[in-house]
Amino acid sequence: MDHPPAPAPYRGRFAPSPTGPLHFGSLVAAVGSYLRARAAGGAWLLRMDDIDTPRNVPGAADGILRDLEGLGLEWDGPVVYQSDCLEAYTAALGRLLEQGAAYPCACSRAEVRAASEAAGLAPGVYPGTCRGGTGGRPGRSVRLRTDGARIAFTDGLLGRQKQDLEAAVGDFVIRRADGLFAYQLAVVVDDAAAGITEVVRGSDLLDSTPRQIHLYRRLGLPEPTWFHLPIAVTPAGEKLSKQTGAEAIGGEAAPEALWRALAFLGQAPPAALRGAPGPELLAWAEAHWDPGSIPARAALPDPSRADPSRAAAPEEVGRE
Repeated sequence: MDHPPAPAPYRGRFAPSPTGPLHFGSLVAAVGSYLRARAAGGAWLLRMDDIDTPRNVPGAADGILRDLEGLGLEWDGPVVYQSDCLEAYTAALGRLLEQGAAYPCACSRAEVRAASEAAGLAPGVYPGTCRGGTGGRPGRSVRLRTDGARIAFTDGLLGRQKQDLEAAVGDFVIRRADGLFAYQLAVVVDDAAAGITEVVRGSDLLDSTPRQIHLYRRLGLPEPTWFHLPIAVTPAGEKLSKQTGAEAIGGEAAPEALWRALAFLGQAPPAALRGAPGPELLAWAEAHWDPGSIPARAALPDPSRADPSRAAAPEEVGRE
């Protein structure tokens, strides 16, 4: 009698962009992905998503690593840097072009906006202007064909998701006009190369998931499962980031931030451990980890501006 193959050992990851110091929003993703991996007895890998070189801040990568180490968030294996993986991205792009799944595009952003408006599409949806060729114009970027693809998947926290990729996004960029590889391509190649079995990250990236699934299928790569955590937002409902006033959480502030991150994820850390050293608090979190307590919402208020013990209270969460 044939038996189904055993599931692959769990492999998760945290992949920050070194565009500034670690802040509360990115710490939530780090903690959530770390605890998912440790609860499964699996590996937790670390990658620096530094492919968008114009946005990288000198010293930010080293600062993020120091902050994670200081909290006891220990990763498995060496840190991977996207800037070291350009050959792999080039090879993947070449395969897609050879298949006819991708094509050069000569359109500027302004031209895309005008064309989508003329076609009655949502702003920024690419109407396929260069699918049949650039009309002799030099290609600026490279796009992946969507060809009516309808993507559906089940998120581990947010449930069933679906998107008509062509209608919602259109053929999307996988190599930018400035010659850099797009995030969508790079992250798929990276996660497949690392054997990632579940992607745990913020729900601000939920809309990118159908594009990435489409890329996995075009490249013939095994797809991971998905688990999108709620993101911290400002009182105005904006994603917490450097641009919206997020503060660095390193140094003496780090243990307090870790306690708040666990509260944000619905884990109810005891008040007696508030401000305790990171490794001590993480030991408690690993022993008491309950993913069923994570609020199944796309966004929650930033608890640094309110009582952290009430951070996940449903009555405080606005309509999504």
